Amino acid sequence: MSKQKKQAEFVKWFGPILDALRELGYSGKPQEVSNKIAETLHLDDAFLDQTLKSGTNRFHNQVAWARQYLTWEGLLDSSVRGTWKLTEQGKNTHLDYQQAHSIFLKWVEINQRARKDRNKTDVINEQEEQSPEDSELKAETNLLEVLKNLSPSGFERVCKELLREHNFEKVEVTGGSHDGGIDGYGILEVNPFVSFKVLFQCKRYKGSVSRAQVGDFRNAMIGRAEKGIIMTTGTFTNEAVKEASRDGAPQIELVDGQKLIVMFEKVELGLKPKVVYEVDLSYFNKFKD
Repeated sequence: MSKQKKQAEFVKWFGPILDALRELGYSGKPQEVSNKIAETLHLDDAFLDQTLKSGTNRFHNQVAWARQYLTWEGLLDSSVRGTWKLTEQGKNTHLDYQQAHSIFLKWVEINQRARKDRNKTDVINEQEEQSPEDSELKAETNLLEVLKNLSPSGFERVCKELLREHNFEKVEVTGGSHDGGIDGYGILEVNPFVSFKVLFQCKRYKGSVSRAQVGDFRNAMIGRAEKGIIMTTGTFTNEAVKEASRDGAPQIELVDGQKLIVMFEKVELGLKPKVVYEVDLSYFNKFKD
């Protein structure tokens, strides 16, 4: 298999994304779409847990790139942030691999022409290790790198500030004791009548948090709080995700690096908003002829 073909593996997810969104009622969150594809195609955990050099999940990154091409092609609507939605054309489109590959080649060429300093191989190579959003090393990549380079205690303290900004009260970091893997606690008020204690753990990781680590955290929190949160700059293995939501056990919220970015952006913690205009190639493409 040629290097170029190997680095265009995400083409095989074009059709499954359209199928998954049809099953989800024509729209869904990115994670919902990835999960539906994994469930429908019976993808094994070993594949789903693969990560890139950057530490991000390889499968989710491939699905994100496939979604980007479908958006350029006009099959997905990009107007709603954080939600993937089929256009009318997308609702009635079914793609086999050859059709998907033709779309891929078309948009690689358009992107290559738009970026005079890149040849086609460079454009494809970028997509192997970077997400659609950070292929130009945008703010989200910088933020993750900043978080990964904090000291362990510094990452705990910034997570404390993040929870406070998201309406947690009495948030405290427990210090260097790391009592059973618990790094801190806070109180979340649901309404004036209901509030509950939440324990949290902060993992400044590049790799993946395992099922065993989720289980250890749950064991440490049982009897001490009703809810737990694990925040990491890395990812969670598929088994870890299953363990966190296992029936009959206290539920644990998992916040990976990408979700962490969204949480920082939502409250603009440590971030300065900046308006950036990006050329919509799909719009101008119809005026080529």
